[in-house]
Amino acid sequence: MKIICIGLNYRKHADELGWPIPDEPLVFLKPDSAIIKNNKPFFLPGFSSDIHYEVELVIKISKLGKGISAKFANRYYDEFTLGIDITARDLQNSLAAKGMPWELSKCFDGAAPLGHFIPVSSVMDINNLDFRLEINGKTRQAGNTSDMIFGINEIVEYVSRFFTLKTGDLIFTGTPPGVGKLQRNDNLVAYMGDKPVLDFMIK
Repeated sequence: MKIICIGLNYRKHADELGWPIPDEPLVFLKPDSAIIKNNKPFFLPGFSSDIHYEVELVIKISKLGKGISAKFANRYYDEFTLGIDITARDLQNSLAAKGMPWELSKCFDGAAPLGHFIPVSSVMDINNLDFRLEINGKTRQAGNTSDMIFGINEIVEYVSRFFTLKTGDLIFTGTPPGVGKLQRNDNLVAYMGDKPVLDFMIK
């Protein structure tokens, strides 16, 4: 099972980091050891002093596919949720400044908490969904999937040029603005519309 992630997919998030808008999807992978399920806590690692949250829509691939056209991409995923792309920002900035890959800053154990999955068929339009992240009862991030630079089907088309997508693979589709630092005892609750799909603690 692969976890495929798309970076800088909301203009305002790229702006807040001071990074250029990508011309095509910016892709990186996380290992399955990054996943946290069932609202289990995330434990702050000792190798970073600047761990950030990034809430994202996540789709689950439902059947094998390669070289998928965007116009048929919706046939290849049938569930979605919200996840947190937990990022060691200090490591990321250091690695990026050296022109090196981001993996150490994005792929460590527990760096991909996942909410419970929702059928795509239960929503009117997955490309026009409000979602938000509250930390300790205050909204820190809010976005709509229509604000993505590269839409879900475009992402599926792009990544399937390079990777065979398999049943159960996950795609994190990027985060809206408002990212920030996590602290011990923070409570993160991610909402799809007004329905919480993820609720966990930072330890």
